[in-house]
Amino acid sequence: MGAPDAFPQGPGSVGVGPTEPGGLLDVLGVAAVVLDSSGRITLWSPQAEELFGWTADEALGRFAAQLLVAPEHFDLVLHLFAQVMSSGESWAGVFPVQHRDGTTRLVEFRNMRLLDEHGESYALGIATDQATLREVERDLALSVRLVAQSPIGLAVLDTDLRYVMVNPALEHLNGLSAADHIGCDVHKVLRFLDDPGAVASMMQQVLDTGRPLVNRFIVGRSPTVPGEQIARSVSYYRLEDPAGRVLGVAASVVDVTDQHRAGVEAADARKRLATIARASVMVGTTLDVEQTARELADILVPELADLAAVDILDAVLDDRPASPVSPGAPAVFRALAVTAAYPTEAVSAADPTGHIAAYGADRLITRCVTTGRPVLVNRVTHADLRHIAAEPRGAVLLAQAGLHAYLAVPLIARGEVLGAMDLCRTRNPLPFDPDDVVLAGELAARAAVCIDNARSYQNQRRTALTLQRHLMTHRLPQPAGLEIAYRYQPAQASAEVGGDWFDAIPVAGDKTALVIGDVMGSGITAAATMGQLRTASRTLADLDLDPAEVLLHLDHIADGLDPGFATCIYAVYDPHCMQCTIALAGHLPPVLTRSGRPPELVDLPTGTPLGVSATTFEQTILQLGGGDQLLLYTDGLVETRDQPIDTRLNTLLDLLAEPQRTLEATCDHLLGALRREGDHDDVSLLISRTHTRRP
Repeated sequence: MGAPDAFPQGPGSVGVGPTEPGGLLDVLGVAAVVLDSSGRITLWSPQAEELFGWTADEALGRFAAQLLVAPEHFDLVLHLFAQVMSSGESWAGVFPVQHRDGTTRLVEFRNMRLLDEHGESYALGIATDQATLREVERDLALSVRLVAQSPIGLAVLDTDLRYVMVNPALEHLNGLSAADHIGCDVHKVLRFLDDPGAVASMMQQVLDTGRPLVNRFIVGRSPTVPGEQIARSVSYYRLEDPAGRVLGVAASVVDVTDQHRAGVEAADARKRLATIARASVMVGTTLDVEQTARELADILVPELADLAAVDILDAVLDDRPASPVSPGAPAVFRALAVTAAYPTEAVSAADPTGHIAAYGADRLITRCVTTGRPVLVNRVTHADLRHIAAEPRGAVLLAQAGLHAYLAVPLIARGEVLGAMDLCRTRNPLPFDPDDVVLAGELAARAAVCIDNARSYQNQRRTALTLQRHLMTHRLPQPAGLEIAYRYQPAQASAEVGGDWFDAIPVAGDKTALVIGDVMGSGITAAATMGQLRTASRTLADLDLDPAEVLLHLDHIADGLDPGFATCIYAVYDPHCMQCTIALAGHLPPVLTRSGRPPELVDLPTGTPLGVSATTFEQTILQLGGGDQLLLYTDGLVETRDQPIDTRLNTLLDLLAEPQRTLEATCDHLLGALRREGDHDDVSLLISRTHTRRP
């Protein structure tokens, strides 16, 4: 069985067997020459032929001095030869040698005496070209200096991935001396990395494939500074000898911690900006305080916290001046939102949404609104939990959840503290850093403005609704010869209380004036204008004027109001002749449903809105029959932002064509079918049905 070409060269193994040419001796071309005691050449190596130009046949048996040395150097050469042969001491040096081609070359020699078994003396000369030797020495010296002085960590590992060489830079990076590296495997040396196994896998891949891996990123904890994160850029390539045998893996390691930290900080900054941008879009989508608080909590989790709560001072929501909370005094909060990044009992530690509670001065959230500054606890202790949770059970739940970092940030808008938001970290292992506090403050400031706007709009809405309901009669009288029903529904979005009104006014001669109108605009001013026009219409009705005259007077009155534009229908029904006289001021036409016939829009002159100084209004007389039904309505019933008005009017006619209901049921049916959640306009309905005239 033949011997293998090569054996592993790991620790403890010995290489045995032939090797391929290409080693250092082959690079140097070391020649060997043996002389007998008289100076004749007895052995001549192939390298000698290559170095000196003489073949073995030409050199063997000849005096070396005569063959290789110029005459002027004979005496010196013979003296050196005699000294080596007599003393047994070796000689080393550079000597000019004549090449077969007649040129002279400087050759590096090592000469020594040899003795055979008979005691005969021989001289062994080992020689190499000085220029080649100097080049190799220079390359070696440069390589050693390059490795030793390189600021980049350099290492060589054998095929078992054990270190055989490291430079000082790598010693510093790994926090180990060269002696502690040599012979150790990757897992032991690089145990400070997050995943040393991945590094070993990359090296093995390079060994197996020969394809280098360049600029691979690895991270871990500093081997010399506890707790500090480090980052390295590593490159690996396979080492082979000139014959192509795999020697191991070379590694270069560059410390990129600063760049990594800068990249992380830049990424965090981009993430914070993205969070702020998302908050700008997602927080304050409605003018509802509770919804805005929920939107804020949804942004905070999980970006900043695992658990978040938003609490508002109760006085703020009641539209009472939120005077600063005195130091040492309790604060009354209303819980508006609580959310968690994952299902957890810890949410029960916060007050339930809508709950009103007085928080003692020792509570951290109270301190937050008292001082108007964030309160940060990055290492929550058992004692801290009592000041974070609302009650002892809540403190237990927070402890069980692993609360370790807490941050309370005040909600301040226009110089007024509205409340605070609580941020808790449980599963997120990191404490709140200064950037987190800044981001939380930015989100709190933006959300506080939205909450303040929502609070103001809700207060205005309540005020406008109160005014509007006060100005409108709660119960209209049932007039002679008519059955009536009516509804008013405010806008369902924001504070857009409009200027709708309706009325049924007794007029002389058993007649009834049916009025419906819509002031352009919304809010308190629209409600105030509505109240004045409604009062004026009731006053004018007492004068028993024709509808066209009433509208003309209302037009003059509206001209002096702000807002002063409104649409209106004014109709007078006379039960004795069953006639209805109608005039329009820019309003949508009424719907007439005659017994046994489909509903229809009454074709009337539209007229101009009130407040534009019209000169005349036209009126029309409708002859009604018993059981006929007349619907007056404002545009909020049929106008939408996504459908043409004609389509909506046709839908209204279809609904009225359904089997007859009571008037009350008809009002509810129309509102349920035509109104949508979030409608931005209020709506009024006034529907009447004639009684059959008695003979």
